[in-house]
Amino acid sequence: MDLLYIIDLIGVLVFSISGTMAAEDRDIDVFGAAFTGFVTAIGGGSLRDVFLNTRPAWVDDGNYLLAILIGVIIALITHKSLGKLRRALFMFDAIGISFFTIVGLQKSLAADSSAIAAIVLGMFSAVMGGVTRDTLMNETPLIFRREIYATACLSGAILFIVLANLGVNENTNAFISASVIFLIRIISVRYKLSLPLVGG
Repeated sequence: MDLLYIIDLIGVLVFSISGTMAAEDRDIDVFGAAFTGFVTAIGGGSLRDVFLNTRPAWVDDGNYLLAILIGVIIALITHKSLGKLRRALFMFDAIGISFFTIVGLQKSLAADSSAIAAIVLGMFSAVMGGVTRDTLMNETPLIFRREIYATACLSGAILFIVLANLGVNENTNAFISASVIFLIRIISVRYKLSLPLVGG
């Protein structure tokens, strides 16, 4: 199995857990929680594929739907124990955007996108599922809050392009770039780092 494919499935699984947990925190029924997990998992990737004029992977490959189902079940079964961990939802989201940014970037490059477009589409892949989730939960999406979120994705995507041009092995590059996204997100929240407000 291709590493990119495995990472993509893991990202889908993680985001389905994130979306389902967010819905459970709002006392939504099982179907609503599962639906939220589903759209969180496929939202960003589907939007990217629309821009690339390709069919979303989950339409043709049942493994993606299976990964979403497993994620939903994990979230439903373990929610009480995960809920005791204050950072559980945050950690799943941070892992998800790290995986999805790099997968989206690589898929965009494979579809002959320019490097700049691939960077943007990588970021879209990562954040748009969360935007959909937050919108459904009637919350302000993270990318509109004073947090380093999409910026972390862009930083990791840019790093991937730089390392690729330096001849770094693709799998090593993917691991390094995803790790940087994760660390930027974790550190920025831990130390309350943020971008300046417009007009502020």
